[in-house]
Amino acid sequence: MRAKSSMEGAASAEQSLCWRRGALRQAVRDDIPGMHRVRLAVRENRLTSTVIGEEHYLPEIEVTGRGWVITEEERVVAFAVGNREAQNVWALFVDPAHEGRGYGQRLHETVVGWLFAQGVAVIWLSTDPGTRAQRFYETAGWRLVRVLQDGEHYYELRLSTDKRINHV
Repeated sequence: MRAKSSMEGAASAEQSLCWRRGALRQAVRDDIPGMHRVRLAVRENRLTSTVIGEEHYLPEIEVTGRGWVITEEERVVAFAVGNREAQNVWALFVDPAHEGRGYGQRLHETVVGWLFAQGVAVIWLSTDPGTRAQRFYETAGWRLVRVLQDGEHYYELRLSTDKRINHV
């Protein structure tokens, strides 16, 4: 048995660290069941009906937008989807068992950066009021624009001329 070189040892340590903190990558269609599982597991902003099913993810990640997942040991534990055509964050969810690890922030930076890079100047999203998600978005610089008929809060994030993503 040969000894590992220092480069191999460093790569192995980095891979191990990556597994612990979660690997971020672009979502593919095989990720959809895991994404939906995470979506159904959240404690806030819960789906109260079957309005969004697994079949709705595919066009969001392959046609009108792009998605990203964070995996731990090859299992989806968080995801985000940005829709270029609708100019919104279609979804951003973290499995409750994996909260507090910075996954939401990493996904937020990724999806917002991608939408701005696609030429979207104003991104919108909606979320339930009084939730951690609401506080998360407000802290990230999103501005409340109005309350929707269903009671959700409608937020916007604008790309500034000085290129600071969270400047409104």
